[in-house]
Amino acid sequence: MHTDRYALEDIAPPPTFPDAVSHVMADETLHRRLAAIVQRMKQHQIAQLIIYADKEHGSNFEYLAGFIPRFEEALLVVNQQGELAYIMGNENLKLVPFARNPGRCLHAALFSLPNQPMSGEPSLSRLLSQAGIVPDRRTGLVGWKLFSSQQPAMFDLPHFICAAAAEAAGGMAHLVNATGLFISPDEGARCINSADEVAFYEAGANRASTAMLTALDSVAPGISEKRIGALLNRDGQPHSVMTIAATGDRFANAQLYPSDKQIATGDKLSLTVGYKGGLTSRAAYVVSQASELPCHVADWLTRLAIPYYHAVVSWLEQLRIGITGGELYGLIEAVLPKAQYGWHLNPGHLVADEEWLSSPVSPGSAIPLKSGMLLQIDIIPSVAGYGGCSIEDTVGLADAALRAQLAAEFPAVWQRMMQRKTYLSEVLRLKLSDEVILLSNTVGYLRPFLLDQHRALVRQPISDGV
Repeated sequence: MHTDRYALEDIAPPPTFPDAVSHVMADETLHRRLAAIVQRMKQHQIAQLIIYADKEHGSNFEYLAGFIPRFEEALLVVNQQGELAYIMGNENLKLVPFARNPGRCLHAALFSLPNQPMSGEPSLSRLLSQAGIVPDRRTGLVGWKLFSSQQPAMFDLPHFICAAAAEAAGGMAHLVNATGLFISPDEGARCINSADEVAFYEAGANRASTAMLTALDSVAPGISEKRIGALLNRDGQPHSVMTIAATGDRFANAQLYPSDKQIATGDKLSLTVGYKGGLTSRAAYVVSQASELPCHVADWLTRLAIPYYHAVVSWLEQLRIGITGGELYGLIEAVLPKAQYGWHLNPGHLVADEEWLSSPVSPGSAIPLKSGMLLQIDIIPSVAGYGGCSIEDTVGLADAALRAQLAAEFPAVWQRMMQRKTYLSEVLRLKLSDEVILLSNTVGYLRPFLLDQHRALVRQPISDGV
C-alpha cells in the first residue's frame, strides 16, 4: 500500500505550444548516424548491410536516408566504407537525389505496384551485386524486429528479398539478422539521441499532447468519435500509430477507426494519437463526478485510477540515468502488482520515429538507461469489469552536457521543457530528477472524470506530524 495521497483538485491545465515550429535535422546529424552504423558493423564483423523498407517498416531505412519509400519496397545497401546504394521501385527513384546520405540509385521494377511495368530488368540478386554485395562475406539483413539470440537465424524481410540476398551473398550461411545495430535497447544506434534529434522529436511529442488537450476539452455527450478524432489529427503529419477515439465498447463490428458513434455519459473513452517522437494516450470515464459512474464500477477511482496514477508518479520520480530496465520493471511490479492490475506489456519503452522502438524494461534486465534515450510511459492496467485508465506520454533522459547543449542550441525547445517541468513541480507536486526532460505537455496530468475539465489528480502535501 502506497503512503502518498492523491486527490482531485481544481487546477489549470498544462501549458501547450500549438504554434511551435517543427525542427529539421542538420545534415551533420544524418552523417553521424551513418558513421554510428558503420562503427557497429565493424564491431560485429558485418561486412555489408541490406536494409529493408516499406511504408509501415521504413524507419531504419529513414534513419540514414531521411525518407521512406511511401507505397513500395526499397533496399539500402551499406558497406564498411560508408558507401550507399539505393534500390528503388518505379515511383521512388525520384527521391534518391534528395537522400540525406547520398548514394547510387538502382532500379528494381519488381518493387513497384501491381501491373506497373516490370519487364526487362536484372534479377534482384544481380541488382544487389551491382549495389556492392560481395559473395562469401558476413551480410547483415535489417528489417524491423529483434529476435531472441536463442532462436535460429530469423528474418522479417519478404522471402523473395531474403532469397535474393542469400544468392548475392553466397548462401544463407552468410546472412545474419542485423536489426539490433539500429534498435537493440542495449547498443542500438537509434536508441541514443543527440540534441539535434531530441529537438526534432520534441516537435512530434508537443503536437500529440497539444492535440490531446484540445480533444479532451471537446469531450461531451453527443459528440461523435469522428469529431474527436479530427481534433487529434494535426498539421497533416504522418502518424506513428493508428489514431484512437473510441467511446463505450471498442472494436464492435471490427471497427478500429473513429466512427459516427456518439459519446454518452457514463461511457468509457479511449483517445490516442502519435507522431514521430511522441505518443499521447488517455483512457477514463465520460462523467463529471464519481456518483455518475456506472454502479458496477462505482469505486473505479480508488480501485484503479489512483493506484495507476501512483505507479506513473513512481515511474517518473525514480527515472534517472543508470537505473536498469530490471529495476524499473521491479518498481512497477511492487507498486502496481501485475497479478492484481493485469498489465502485461513492458512498463516503459523507447521512442523514435516509431511509437515503440524497443524496450530495455523487462524482468531482470541489466540494461542501464542512458542519456539521450527517449521513453514512453506505457503502463496499461486491465482489471476485469472496469474501464481502463491511461496517461501515456513521452519523456527523455539528458545528462548535464546534453541539457546544456539543448539550452544553448535550441532555446525555444529548452524553454518549453522548463515550463513543462515547472508545471509538474508547482502544480502537480511531482519531484523529477534534473536528468528527466519532458517532451510531452501532458506528462503526469490525469483527468479521471472527462466531463470535469478543471479537476485533475494532484499529490497532496503531507501535514506536519503526519
